[in-house]
Amino acid sequence: MEYVKFGNTGLDVSRICLGCMSFGEVVPGWHSWVLDEEKSRSIIRRALDLGINFFDTANVYAGGTSEQITGRILKEFANRDEIVLATKVWGRMHSGPNGAGLSRKAILSEIDKSLKRLETDYVDLYIIHRWDYDTPIEETMEALHEVVKSGKARYIGASAMYAWQFQKAQHIAEKNGWTRFISMQNHLNLIYREEEREMMPLCKDQNIAVTPYSPLASGRLIRDSSVTTPRSETDAIQKSKYDPTAEADRFIIERVANLATKHGVPRAHIALAWLLQKDQVAAPIVGATKISHLEDAVGSLSVNLSAEEITYLEEPYVPHPVVGAE
Repeated sequence: MEYVKFGNTGLDVSRICLGCMSFGEVVPGWHSWVLDEEKSRSIIRRALDLGINFFDTANVYAGGTSEQITGRILKEFANRDEIVLATKVWGRMHSGPNGAGLSRKAILSEIDKSLKRLETDYVDLYIIHRWDYDTPIEETMEALHEVVKSGKARYIGASAMYAWQFQKAQHIAEKNGWTRFISMQNHLNLIYREEEREMMPLCKDQNIAVTPYSPLASGRLIRDSSVTTPRSETDAIQKSKYDPTAEADRFIIERVANLATKHGVPRAHIALAWLLQKDQVAAPIVGATKISHLEDAVGSLSVNLSAEEITYLEEPYVPHPVVGAE
């Protein structure tokens, strides 16, 4: 395993982050393909054996049961001082008023609930899952600063927003002497590269760690379009992200397959190697429902793509509608 400093900090993270959205109980309104605790256990243990020390979940995943399962298993098998544990806030956790968002009330309530589910005194990285258009950013940033100063989070990060919003939040924090974001978890992969226009240059300029989600485009980059899985057949979010551009994306997927054959490696190696060579990408968030998914992700660290191969992969890309930041 390779490790890297996390943006402009002294924090060491593995170059692959295990995304824990795949773990949890099937609850109303959530994905039907999540793994229960017994199946999740083998994947998390294998991740630790492979040297992964970075784990990412969210309060909203599987109604909070992802945090519960992830926390129990890590507590059993991992050294907490070596683990970098991230969770998120914003999503709706209960019906009625104040059940979602980034108000002071929501943040200070949800961090305590997340810590209880995770069975830990603190998280290493507390991430705002989306931009809250109904709460002043000053309120959000001050509340996050208090979470850090109380010792309940070591750092804060952001996810899925426009570059102007991210910069506005950073400016408000700096202006008031509050804690700034150290990371951006954005939507970035070979068939969705809109983040390269503004967010990626901003992160490079400010030395912000980038942890792309959906690095394999929900599996579309690693299989022929004719092949389906339980997730591809039932995941409405995946369909909304990638179905509208599927015809244009097919040419890139074919090139990933061609390079994988040339290198004699699984397609995941190529798609992730492309991401890992980008400035500011610290660790892609890789979900896994099989141990082989995890091992393929780690195997990508051994693949070096030439400049010509990178151009070959990128050449067919066409502009896409913004997905994630809207």
